[in-house]
Amino acid sequence: MEFPSLEGIRVFERGWLSSNQVLIPAAAGESGALLIDSGHGLHSEQTVSLLRAELQGQGLRAVLNTHLHSDHCGGNARLQRAFGAEVWVPEGEAALARHWEEAALSHALSGQYLPRFKVQRSVAAGEIVEAGGLAWELLAAPGHDPHALMLFERERGLLISGDALWERGHAVVFPELVGESGFEEALWTLETIEHLPVRCVVPGHGRAFTDVATSLRHARECLIRWQRDPFMHARHALRVLVKYHLMEVGREPVAATLIWAAGVPLLRRMWERFAPAGVASPASWCEQVLGELLGRGLARRVGDEVLDTA
Repeated sequence: MEFPSLEGIRVFERGWLSSNQVLIPAAAGESGALLIDSGHGLHSEQTVSLLRAELQGQGLRAVLNTHLHSDHCGGNARLQRAFGAEVWVPEGEAALARHWEEAALSHALSGQYLPRFKVQRSVAAGEIVEAGGLAWELLAAPGHDPHALMLFERERGLLISGDALWERGHAVVFPELVGESGFEEALWTLETIEHLPVRCVVPGHGRAFTDVATSLRHARECLIRWQRDPFMHARHALRVLVKYHLMEVGREPVAATLIWAAGVPLLRRMWERFAPAGVASPASWCEQVLGELLGRGLARRVGDEVLDTA
């Protein structure tokens, strides 16, 4: 087996619109399997099919979200309908999600699609979740998202890191885009990981990996570059948000993309803080970045329309 730490655990490696999911089958005496993260809402039927094939009639007790970004929790509602699963979310965002205060949730601030779901339980750093006959420690992972959690199984040395650690690079540090602290917290999270006896990491995106030291070094280097040049980080974040939007819609008129950009609260706040001089609006800034994506082959223009490319 390539990753002994993953014995008996199923990782659904997805892409960038949908996060990975980790399925921990139920052990004797447990009421059902536990799923970590649920992917994007547009992929939820595929997620249901994958789970039905893997569960083979076993129940799904709950979905535990590492954080409430649309690529990690977008399948929650569909999985609740399909399996009757509970949804467990990080304590810091539980009240907002429970009462669906949409204007304060990240998907609305970022102009993204997320079907409403119900919250049955909040979970917090320091708790132990029993699943698959294993004890999973919940660890704070601020940085990319201030309320994010990781799961660590000490006997196997297995870390489910969400977007706190990838094999290469680092996820956008969203608090920094709106004038809040995030880089220091992200570095603190990397230090937390460094002091754990980790043998295998399942990240929120990309393959599982074991060379944790190299990944930590790459992540630190990336964060330090952004810390020194927040404008670089903001430009990168804008590319990520526009590309993500294109992945959601597939194709649309360029004018529709610019209308979307003009209405996204996060893009307006980023434009106010970081846009180069002479960029008249969030839509104008988006148009510049869209040109970059087209130039890199990350999008394609056909007539008046822009198409996402894989």
